Amino acid sequence: MKNIVESVFVGLFLWAGCQPEPGKITAGTPVINAPAKTAGQKKVMADAATVLSRKEVPVLCYHNIKDFGASAGENTKVYSVKPAAFAEQMKALADAGYHTVLPEQLYNYLVFDGPLPEKPIMITFDDTREAQFSIGAVEMKKYGFKGVFFIMTVSIDRPGYMSKEEIKSLSDDGHVVGAHTWDHHMVTKYKGDDWVTQLVKPKAQLEEIIGKPVTDFAYPFGVWNTAAITEIKKRDYKMAYILSTKRDPADPLYTIRRMIVSGTWSTQGMMNAVHSSFTKKD
Repeated sequence: MKNIVESVFVGLFLWAGCQPEPGKITAGTPVINAPAKTAGQKKVMADAATVLSRKEVPVLCYHNIKDFGASAGENTKVYSVKPAAFAEQMKALADAGYHTVLPEQLYNYLVFDGPLPEKPIMITFDDTREAQFSIGAVEMKKYGFKGVFFIMTVSIDRPGYMSKEEIKSLSDDGHVVGAHTWDHHMVTKYKGDDWVTQLVKPKAQLEEIIGKPVTDFAYPFGVWNTAAITEIKKRDYKMAYILSTKRDPADPLYTIRRMIVSGTWSTQGMMNAVHSSFTKKD
């Protein structure tokens, strides 16, 4: 009977939020009622206009990291950055005080006005090239930088592209793995089962490889339309990334702007572009 009485007293004191230890409860112990607790306020998601009004975080986009000569084609020059230049750019960003942020932190900033480091920057990579792993991630590690790797799943395990093990290694090391479709077809041309082939299956495959949710998507060629945004939302992606075009005023989270780092730029040119490209307002 004594045990039952003690249990009742303990339960009452726990409810009040101010109980003594059970062994010390006596008939003369005063009961102090704690102030009524209020349920934690739910965070309110920012609307599209508020998201657009926030200062943009610079987002860089790299494709290939490789040497090329003066006779290389224009596409190679624009979409490839030489390894020495990439290393110099990472050092320049670190020396200038930049800190890398990842999608979850960017999302919380845009949607809930969450905190960011003083000089935030996001570094992203498209197309699954192996050099992004063997050169890009290695150089970034020197400065504690983390990046986002958008994977085109048709390329996995092919020569010159990342293997499943390398993709898993990036994720395990704190980088973020995102989806970049199955075979890089523009989303504006999808119909019927294309949405499953290009959005659903790659997401599932990447999640199986890394053992984590994949919540970010990069549009091939940066090309998008409102129909694609609707489909991407349905597939549980939280954000999607374009290139240097205007964001959608209705869905800015699905048109995060990025800047391609051209292989024709000097390091100072890249730094100047970081300063200037993300101060414009839509």
